[in-house]
Amino acid sequence: MVYTVTFNPSIDYVVQVEGFQLGKVNRVNKGYKYPGGKGINVSRVLKNMNINSKALGFIGGFTGEYIKKYLEDEGIETDFITVKEDTRINIKLKSHEETEINGAGPPITEENIKTLLKKINKLTSKDYLVLAGNIQKSLSRDIYSKLQARCKTNKVKVVIDTAGEALIATLKNNPFLIKPNKEELKELFDAEINTKEEIVFYAKKLREMGAKNVIVSMAEDGALLICNEGIYDGSVPKGVVKNSVGAGDSLIAGFIASYLQKADMEEAFKWGIASGSATAFSLDLCKSEDVERLLDQVKINKI
Repeated sequence: MVYTVTFNPSIDYVVQVEGFQLGKVNRVNKGYKYPGGKGINVSRVLKNMNINSKALGFIGGFTGEYIKKYLEDEGIETDFITVKEDTRINIKLKSHEETEINGAGPPITEENIKTLLKKINKLTSKDYLVLAGNIQKSLSRDIYSKLQARCKTNKVKVVIDTAGEALIATLKNNPFLIKPNKEELKELFDAEINTKEEIVFYAKKLREMGAKNVIVSMAEDGALLICNEGIYDGSVPKGVVKNSVGAGDSLIAGFIASYLQKADMEEAFKWGIASGSATAFSLDLCKSEDVERLLDQVKINKI
């Protein structure tokens, strides 16, 4: 089973406004509401690929209930922990430019964390745990590492998608997969990184620090996978980008979905790239048929 953890879920309210004017009354042409958060996105894409997962994390209030019902209506199993304050709402305004207004998440108590730890303690070597996204400022930067440490004894495969100190803190516990993008890699090492050779150099450092497999996404330049089997360079398909939200989460979901079935790193990498691209070319998260249409356009070269 795949378990995803989202510390700070949201309702993403996407609104399209023709010719938005600051300080004026603007009318919404179209509006959509989706459950947001990186772990939740992974669960939704996995479901679209007929892979079951269980969504964990923290929700509160009427907004939290909306997220829970939305996911369960899609057939996704949830086991959220209820907190006292409301889950946040993020506004994504699409006009001549794209603007985001992200709400602050509710506080998470020590008791909430203990409850989550009890759930994670039950995972086994057959399970995957996806820890994805930013965490509330009230929590320690190494909270992912603390959760991950609980998984080492039971040999749970842990996937980490976060940045900065939170990512570095997890490396000592040997995550199965991490997925920084090029900009996050620059920030991690405070270095100028412009070429693929430089990306590979620093990705190898992350492996030396403990990560088993590293995918570095490079937007329109594709992605690189650095693993025991070698270094793989993957191209992205051509298409019109309609959506900047969830592509990285879709890459992780596609990778996991494929690896669960075939345990083939190169093939999983190919599915991951196709899944990320399919979401970028859609208004919502990708469907399996969208991914399959793009697979032949993804070229993987071992370097």
